[in-house]
Amino acid sequence: QVQLVESGGGLVQAGGSLRLSCAASRSTTFSDNAIGWYRQVPGKQRELVARISSGGTTTYADSVKGRFAISRDNAKNTVFLQMNSLKPEDTAVYYCNKLFALWSWGQGTQVTVSS
Repeated sequence: QVQLVESGGGLVQAGGSLRLSCAASRSTTFSDNAIGWYRQVPGKQRELVARISSGGTTTYADSVKGRFAISRDNAKNTVFLQMNSLKPEDTAVYYCNKLFALWSWGQGTQVTVSS
């Protein structure tokens, strides 16, 4: 089983930036899979905001397009999410995982954007 550890969250003012990291414990499984960044606020379903294929193709939710950038470093079993021009509505706990046949969720990393 792959273990996922998210980090890099914090408190930032609107318009600011953060860079999230997602580290996985197993290299071969991780590098073969498309990985997504998800976010969840209390009382709402977890939503997929960005994803990257094993080959590096990226896709974004409309709500973050043009502001967020996902990337990966397979040599380090890590996926990143660069978040720019942050808005209060980006406040959530952010998680990473596969797109299908999910691994166990990590603890996530809290992002709080103040207005």
